[in-house]
Amino acid sequence: MARAGSERPVPSRSLLVRDIQILATLDTKLGDIRDAAVYVEGNVIKWVGASVDIPTNIRAEETISLPNRVLIPGLVNTHHHMFQCLTRCVAQDEKLFTWLATCYGPWQHMTGKDVYISSKLAMVELIMSGCTCSSDHLYLYPNDVRLEDSIRAAREIGMRFHPTRGAMSMGKSKGGAAPDSTCEEEEYVLKDMAHLIKEYHDPSRYSMLRMGLAPCAPFNVTQDLMVAAAKLARQHEGVRLHTHLAENIEDIEYMEKTFECRPGEYIRRVGWDKDDVWFAHCCMLDDSETKQWAQDGVGIAHCPSSNMRLASGIAPVRKLLDNGVKVGLGVDGTASNDSGHMLMEARLAMLLQRAGGNEKGMSGREALTVATQGGAQVLGRDDIGRIAPGMAADFVAWRTDCVCFSGAQHDLVAALVFCTPGMPSVDLSVINGDVIVKDGEVLTCNVKEVIKEHTERSIALCGHL
Repeated sequence: MARAGSERPVPSRSLLVRDIQILATLDTKLGDIRDAAVYVEGNVIKWVGASVDIPTNIRAEETISLPNRVLIPGLVNTHHHMFQCLTRCVAQDEKLFTWLATCYGPWQHMTGKDVYISSKLAMVELIMSGCTCSSDHLYLYPNDVRLEDSIRAAREIGMRFHPTRGAMSMGKSKGGAAPDSTCEEEEYVLKDMAHLIKEYHDPSRYSMLRMGLAPCAPFNVTQDLMVAAAKLARQHEGVRLHTHLAENIEDIEYMEKTFECRPGEYIRRVGWDKDDVWFAHCCMLDDSETKQWAQDGVGIAHCPSSNMRLASGIAPVRKLLDNGVKVGLGVDGTASNDSGHMLMEARLAMLLQRAGGNEKGMSGREALTVATQGGAQVLGRDDIGRIAPGMAADFVAWRTDCVCFSGAQHDLVAALVFCTPGMPSVDLSVINGDVIVKDGEVLTCNVKEVIKEHTERSIALCGHL
């Protein structure tokens, strides 16, 4: 079998999901529909409406009935380091740079099998929390690790995937923050980036895999690599650029000392001030940079759990959205989160924008929109994030006859965000027309076996702390 596995075939059958208690399409024209139905042919939604209005000419090959369910578009995760779920609860009381210094110890011992199994477990966690499309930022390549290891995991489990070829090239001996042993030669990095684009990138509508290029951060790559990666990406339709930026005050201080500028000027210098770019975090933007982000069309992956855990700060999401900046959500790595629960990120994003005293800082509906359409925009997609004819068949459902929804039957959609703690995993997940989760069970892998192997590998790696 090839290192990256095989592409999943597009389903050839038709699917009708009906009797849905409440369907939140997040489409401005369709709105919410009670006792709803969604009809899919292959991997594309063909019809949406009330169950009583199902056209008589629809003869689905598979029908799923979903009473007592709330169904929404699949959530979109715009920032992750999936390998990090091997090292949860590490450096529990540290900020970014000292946390990283601790984590590099075990991470340097990772193998390709570690990355494969950790990616698969991370995807299970995401899928069971409502995610159907995820990016991943793999920036460490010790031993035999390759990006193909995570691509294989995505293909096997059925996740719509935006892997990014990350890299670190500026170690401590060159003035960077990473150990020299974790860094790569830039010539090799660029060669591998070009190979991965040629081999795996699919810019077509409904694509299951689109590549991104992601030099890790200004504090561990040279400006030359940032410039070269941007030049390479822009030679290929749909290849986007990603990095960490303005994560905390130490990040800003490093940039001002090393480059004698703030983030806004830095991205201009390296040519990353375009609408094919998205940055993780951006907790420390000033007002001029907020406006610049809107003018340039760049996107942001807001990672509330990680930012709180590492005491990095709170991204000015309300201000960013009001200025027209594209904002999606990211769980970030599960060594700084320490979870991969997308619905919880939506809840925390909402609560953080209220914590400063603005009760209208973010509504529950807006949090879901950011977690779906916002993420789709950040990743450059117009085929996911809504449930409507012509959109990709990515949607998820939760049972509503459980403790957390009792008392919230008057607004089950808002309850997804307000009542998240204690909420069960998804009851149904459909990705690209494939039924990935049914009756709460993942159909595309043996979850118990994944957990067993992942736990064994995690214990071995954490022995290097």
